[in-house]
Amino acid sequence: MEQPQKKNKKRNPWVWRIIALFWILLLLGVGTVFGIIYGTSIGMLGPLPDVKDLENPEINVASEIYSSDGKLIDKFESEKRIPIKYDDIPEHLIQALYAREDIRYNDHSGIDGESVLRAIYSLGKDGGGSTITQQLSKQLFTKKTASSKLERVKQKLKEWVVSVQLEQRYTKEEIVTMYLNKFDFVYRANGIQAAARTYFQKDVQDLTVSESAVFVAMLRNPNMFNPHSHPEAAKKERNVVLSQMMKYNFLSATEYDQLKDEPIETNFLMLKTSVKEAYSAYFKYAMQRELQQYFEDYEEEFGIKYDLYRDGLKIYTSIDSRMQRMGEEAIKKHLVGLQKQFFNSQKGRKLAPFYNISQSQAQDIFETGMKRSYKYQELKAKGLNDEEILEEFNKPRESVQYFTWDGIERKENVSWMDSIKYHKHIIQAGLLSMDPKDGTIKAWVGGIDWDFFKYDHVKQAKRQVGSTFKPFVYATAIHQMNYTPCHKISNDRFKAGNWQPQNAGRAYGGYLSLRQGLAQSVNMISARLISESGPKAVIQLAKDLGVESEIPENLTIALGSADLTLYEMVGAYSTFANQGIYIKPEYILSVEDKNGKIIKDFEPLTREVLSEDVAYTMVDLMEGVIEIGTGKGIRNYGITAEVAGKTGTTNEGSDSWFIGLTPNLVTGVWVGNEDRAAHFPGWQSQGAKMALPIWAYYMKDVYDQGSKLGVKQSDKFEKPPGIDERWDCSSLQGFYNFGNIGSMEDNKPKVQQQVRQKTINEMLSSDSDTIDFSQ
Repeated sequence: MEQPQKKNKKRNPWVWRIIALFWILLLLGVGTVFGIIYGTSIGMLGPLPDVKDLENPEINVASEIYSSDGKLIDKFESEKRIPIKYDDIPEHLIQALYAREDIRYNDHSGIDGESVLRAIYSLGKDGGGSTITQQLSKQLFTKKTASSKLERVKQKLKEWVVSVQLEQRYTKEEIVTMYLNKFDFVYRANGIQAAARTYFQKDVQDLTVSESAVFVAMLRNPNMFNPHSHPEAAKKERNVVLSQMMKYNFLSATEYDQLKDEPIETNFLMLKTSVKEAYSAYFKYAMQRELQQYFEDYEEEFGIKYDLYRDGLKIYTSIDSRMQRMGEEAIKKHLVGLQKQFFNSQKGRKLAPFYNISQSQAQDIFETGMKRSYKYQELKAKGLNDEEILEEFNKPRESVQYFTWDGIERKENVSWMDSIKYHKHIIQAGLLSMDPKDGTIKAWVGGIDWDFFKYDHVKQAKRQVGSTFKPFVYATAIHQMNYTPCHKISNDRFKAGNWQPQNAGRAYGGYLSLRQGLAQSVNMISARLISESGPKAVIQLAKDLGVESEIPENLTIALGSADLTLYEMVGAYSTFANQGIYIKPEYILSVEDKNGKIIKDFEPLTREVLSEDVAYTMVDLMEGVIEIGTGKGIRNYGITAEVAGKTGTTNEGSDSWFIGLTPNLVTGVWVGNEDRAAHFPGWQSQGAKMALPIWAYYMKDVYDQGSKLGVKQSDKFEKPPGIDERWDCSSLQGFYNFGNIGSMEDNKPKVQQQVRQKTINEMLSSDSDTIDFSQ
C-alpha cells in the first residue's frame, strides 16, 4: 500500500528575514561599539593621556624653588596632599566605598556593563554607571566636564579606554588608593588623609564607621554634602551610605539603626600652609606671574612650551632662606605688641577701625571685603543674589576662623561679616631686602599670613610713600644745581597757587642746610626744592631710578603724595648706595628644565643715573636722618654700623615707611592697615615707630650672622675721592651745625631771634615726619 506523502510546510520568508536582520544589526552594533572604542583608543576622537602619564598618574612633576644658600624652599605643585598606602585605609571605609559607588568593583575590568545598562534604562535615576576606576580616570585626565552632549560622549568614551588601561597597569588596591588620595574634599583637603585631619583632626586609620561614611557621601558632591558647611545634607547622604552598607551586609540592621541617628560631630580646622610656603608664598605668587609671562614669550619665540606645575623645573633664586626667616620674625616681633595696642585704641569706637568716614562708607568697605572673599564666590556660583548673600554673611555660625599671632582662633556664634570687620583691624606689613651691588633680592616678605591675606605688599600693593619720596626731590636739586649738603634753604612758609604745605609742629623761619632739612624731614625745604627744579624733573629722576608707577605732575609729590610699591622704592634707594648705578631688583637667578638645560638666566638691567658725587651726597644726607633726625631710634637697638635712611608717614598715618641703606644691604619696610581709613590716631602712626623697629630687628639679626651673610657692622660706604673739598662746607662748625639758622633775620630784635631759634630746635628734636597735603 502506498504511503501517503507528507505535506511540506511552507517556510515564511519574512521570519527568516527578521531573524537575519536582528543578527546583522546586533553584530553591526557590537562591531560599531568596538570600532568606536578602538578608534578612541588610537586617538580618532582626540588625544588620549600619554602612557607615561598613566605609569605615574598621581601627579605631574612639581617645579622646585631653591634659595641662594642651597635650601629647597618651596615647590610649584598643582595640588598639595598627604598620600597614604592601602594598608592605612580602614576596612569599613573600603566597604562604604564599594557599597555606595561600585559593589562589583572586584569583578569588572574598569567598566561595569550591568551598571551601564541600568543607567541607560533608568536614564541616570539609579546612578550614572561609573565605576571607581572610571571616576579615577575622570579625576586624572578630564580637567573639565564638556558642556555639549556630543563632547561629553567623547569624554566618556575616553574615560572608558583610560579605565581599561588603568586596570591593566595597576592592582585593584592601587586604584582605590589613588582614587582616595586624589579626591578633593574641598577646604584645601586634597586626599582622604588631609580630609580626615581637616574635618575630624584624625589620621585616616582612626576614622569611625560613621566618619568614613561621611567621606564616601562627599564623593558624590563635596560641596553639597559637606559636613562643615551643610551638616544636615551631609547627614542625610551619610545615612544613604550606611543603608547601602546594610544592604550588602557590611552592617547589621542593629548597627545601622544605631549609626543613622548619630549626629556628625566635626572638629574642623583647615590645614595650615606648610612652614616652607608660609614664608615664600608672597614672592612665589610674584614669581608665578613673572615666569608664566616669560614662558609665553619663550614659546612664541622658540615654539617650546613649559609648565610650572608639571615639567619638573628647577628655579634658583637669590633669596637667602636665613635672611627670609629673619624678615618674617622681625615683622612678627614688632607687630604682636603693636596689634594689641591697636585693638586697645579701638575699644568703644562705633566706626572702629576707621577714622573720618561715615557709617555708610564703613559698611561699603565691609561689603567690598565680603565680595572679595572665597565664600562670596561660592554662594554666587550657587545662584544667590547679593541681598541673599549679605543675609548669609550676617548669620551667626557655629565656628569661624580668626587670624591671631598665636595661631588660628575659632569663634562661636559670630558671623562671616564679624570676621571681615575683625580682620580689617589687623595691621599689615611688607619687607624687601636687596644687595645694592648686584640687584639680588635677599628677603621678600609680602605680608603677615598668606592663608588669611593673599595680597603682596612688596610688588602688588601701591601705597602713598610720604616723606620717603623726599630724597628724589633732594637728588634732583643737587644734580641740577650742584648743591652740597651745607647749602641752605629758607624755612619760611611757602605757597604756590592754592598749595600751602605745613611743617610738622608748625615751626617756621630761618635757614636750614640740606642736611638739616632732610634729617628732620622739613616740608618747607622739600617744597622749595621742587619749586626750583620743577616736578617734571623729579618725576624723570624717579623713573630713571626704576619707578614705573604713575606719578602726578604737581608740587605735592615733594611730600610723598604718589602711590608707589615697596619694590620700586627699595630699587630706587639702592642706586644711592651703588654710586649712582641703578640695578633692577631681581630674585630669579636661573631656571633649568628637568634635563639641566638653562632656559632663563640672570640678566640684571642696569643704568647709570647719578654721578658718584650726587649719590654719595644723598647717602650723607640720609646718614643725618639716622644721626640726628627721625631715624635716630635705630641706635637704641644696638646697631652701630654706618646707616643711611629715611622715614615716611602719610596723611593721618595710613602708611608708615622706613628704608635703610647700608653699604651691602638696602632694606625697606612698609606698615599699615588694609584700608587707608584704618590707622592709629596721631603720633603713634609715625614711620619711626611703626616701620623702623622692624628694620632694626631684622638688621640686628643679620649683623649677628654677618660673617655668614656678607653684611657686617664694620662695612663702610665708599666715599668718592676729594668730595669734601668739592663740598666746601668748611664754614660749618661740626658735622651738623645749627648756628646760622636765624641769620636771615639779623635785623630783627635779638629776643625774637632767640624765640625763633628755640622753636626751630624743638622742631629739629622731634621724631615727626608726618606730611600734610590738604593745605
